[in-house]
Amino acid sequence: MTQTANPLKQFFRQPALYLKLPSDGQFWEPGSLDMPPNKELPVLPMTAIDEITYRTPDALFNGSAVVSVIQSCVPSIRNAWKVPAVDLTAILIAIRIATYNSEMEINSVCPACETEGDYTLDLHTMLAGIKPIDFSKAVKHGDLEVFFRSVDYQTQNQLNAQQFDQQRIIRSISDSSDTEDEKLQKLNAALRAVTGITITAISGAIAGIRTPAAFVTEPEFIIDFLQNCDRTLFGIIRDHAVELRETSELPPVPVTCTECNHQYTQTITLDSTNFFE
Repeated sequence: MTQTANPLKQFFRQPALYLKLPSDGQFWEPGSLDMPPNKELPVLPMTAIDEITYRTPDALFNGSAVVSVIQSCVPSIRNAWKVPAVDLTAILIAIRIATYNSEMEINSVCPACETEGDYTLDLHTMLAGIKPIDFSKAVKHGDLEVFFRSVDYQTQNQLNAQQFDQQRIIRSISDSSDTEDEKLQKLNAALRAVTGITITAISGAIAGIRTPAAFVTEPEFIIDFLQNCDRTLFGIIRDHAVELRETSELPPVPVTCTECNHQYTQTITLDSTNFFE
């Protein structure tokens, strides 16, 4: 007689920890997240298939590997493309803890004696150090109020890919056989494209702009405004967007050199493409 239920189901992977999102569920597109009543998302360890997926270069580059692993390990997340950037780091750290353990090795060079050493980080401590970001503060300039939000992973990934392509083009220009005028034209075109990518990135971080007559949320109007506002206002908006992004990054960790006992801080950059290696 064929069994209708898998008797091995009780031995399937179970949640290894529960995660409270730094965003508290804000900025998620409707339908992309099933928030539990207690707002604690169960996090499962990766499967063997997840590990294989995460080691596929093309899938890593286009972001689909990150999306696949997040949705596998955090079932409450229905569409990981819409993960707000403010939550991404916490989610990836939680998955690593659930899959391996709370320790991660980093390499650091002492600024005092230049000794290179390996050090162990406690990921639970790093996870606890990620603080919620206050997006309620608006940038006020004359009659305008600019409100901000967290961009989603899909937008961030697309912009990173576009920026990578333009950087590759810029590096290749000097080695080409083009004339100096042709090289200059290509360089100017690439720099204009980079500026366009920057404006698109900033516009994605803007929730809306309030004027005395309207509250503008349409992306095309916001991009048009950023392309045509004066440089002072553009700089104020850009700097605030950068400040918000930097606030969501991991705080530097204290390190004591094993060679000279010099104490310093090490910046931690979480690269989603190699975080599980």
